[in-house]
Amino acid sequence: MNVKVKPQVLFKDLGLIDYKECWDYQELLFQEIISLKTQNRNSVSDSALTTPNYFLFCEHPHVYTLGKSGDEKNLLLNELQLESKNATYYKINRGGDITYHGPGQIVGYPILDLDNFFTDIHKYLRFLEEIIILTLKDYGIESGRVEGLTGVWLDRANPVKARKICAIGVRTSRWVTMHGFAFNVNSDLSYFKNIIPCGINDKAVTSMSKELGRELNMEEVKQKVKKYFVQVFECEIA
Repeated sequence: MNVKVKPQVLFKDLGLIDYKECWDYQELLFQEIISLKTQNRNSVSDSALTTPNYFLFCEHPHVYTLGKSGDEKNLLLNELQLESKNATYYKINRGGDITYHGPGQIVGYPILDLDNFFTDIHKYLRFLEEIIILTLKDYGIESGRVEGLTGVWLDRANPVKARKICAIGVRTSRWVTMHGFAFNVNSDLSYFKNIIPCGINDKAVTSMSKELGRELNMEEVKQKVKKYFVQVFECEIA
């Protein structure tokens, strides 16, 4: 009887790291996987090289990022105002519109070769959402999806009360992923007032600490996210 070998994922927590520095690091890992895949495709040998998978955690200093399909009008600050709020701004190569990253937010960047898992981007996005939904459930917070929108939402059935707790935006090429999710744990939500989050102007943003009325232990929440990543993607952390 053949036992399915689980994909191996290399995990690294980068701590608080500048957005551009982390983006460059992601690009390095992303290109490494694509390069290996190209090598395998062009090889005359029957033995293909195994492509690695990575899962990065980090927090960023205050930063706004705009996806390639986004509208700059959704950033409500000029350069001087950005500087006064000690925030930076980048146009980046993920899907989606504008979002905010900052301290107290768990940012997860899975850099995976989906050929090692499944080749379905829709399923991949739903899996990322599922990880956060399961994590929130452990804290008694009911959450879910809003049809036609990515991310994780609370009170999703109520247009007046619906609020987003986790944003998702990814880039894929040759079934290799980068970018990922931004999960508001102890985030300073005032920074979201300076943007139209994800280009959606009729929905609010929330965090775990706002919903529960207390600060959360970031390491504890990270461990839960990591546990559910392993469970949902049926992989092993190397």
